[in-house]
Amino acid sequence: MKLISGPMATISHPAFRILIEKFGGCDEYFTEMINAGTLLTGGQFEKYYIDPAPVPEKVVWQLTGHDAEHMEKAAQVLCKLPGLGLDINMGCSAPDIYRYGAGIAWMLKPLSETEEMVKRVGRVVEEWNKSAGLEMKKRFSVKLRLGDDNFTDDGFFSFCDMLLANGVELLTLHPRTKKEKLTRPARYFYCQKLCERYPDMPVYLNGNVKDENSLKNALATAPGVKGVMISRACVQKPWIFRQLKNERGPFSVNMKQLAFDYISDIEKYQPPEFWKTRLQRFFTYFCDNFKFAHYAQTQFLNAKDNDDLRTRIEEFFSKCPEEEEKTFCKI
Repeated sequence: MKLISGPMATISHPAFRILIEKFGGCDEYFTEMINAGTLLTGGQFEKYYIDPAPVPEKVVWQLTGHDAEHMEKAAQVLCKLPGLGLDINMGCSAPDIYRYGAGIAWMLKPLSETEEMVKRVGRVVEEWNKSAGLEMKKRFSVKLRLGDDNFTDDGFFSFCDMLLANGVELLTLHPRTKKEKLTRPARYFYCQKLCERYPDMPVYLNGNVKDENSLKNALATAPGVKGVMISRACVQKPWIFRQLKNERGPFSVNMKQLAFDYISDIEKYQPPEFWKTRLQRFFTYFCDNFKFAHYAQTQFLNAKDNDDLRTRIEEFFSKCPEEEEKTFCKI
């Protein structure tokens, strides 16, 4: 079974993949959403979104947009990049994404409109694979939810039938509806239903897996899945994939050095305009490792710039030396 790092805005970039790789890595890394329109117009920051470092062979490019023509042309660009394949985001329910006509909006549009977009992107991938060598072939996948709150099983599975009929080779399901938040239990049994409906197609499960117990619970309900995608939990615990694989025994992490190294990698792989938001998002989750998590978050997130952040990190560990070196084992 594969372990996958999920797509997260402001997180799923080279600096974060470098951090995960330091602990042995995972099987696949989905990128944060790449906006089709912005990619095609050559926005000044797009080169940062399509940097596949440090493990191009593990990267899955996640594409978003509201227009079928833009999605098709963007897919042509992404196929030329290294990586495992292309994934269309049909699961993001953030209001700004949904209102834009992207993310889960594709599940709620007239089926013919969505099918036309999927068909066009699927054709791009198919044509690329016909001309590419075996090592350059791309997988075509979709990440989705169950739909709107009034979804029906018939409607959901008919939608999935349409995806497969148009070339989709893998589905990642976050088994919640458009409005359901993380407090609502994920309905993993829908992942299992997908496995049974499409026995020859891999299905990935996404949602609420954060440790060994939650992984066992998910797999007990959906034993047929071929992969489990983890998002927020791997930001808090970048070593979680190592723990879940249980390949090695206990290990120590110097939390201060990890923080400093991450800042340096952000400066190397992200534009200065992105530094603050990327670091704030990371430390929002990562600080949960500390006994005085709220204090650490307050200090780190309110830093004026990176130099101030480094100073605040140094001061935090001076006041809380017991937090600097932590030992982790199987979870």
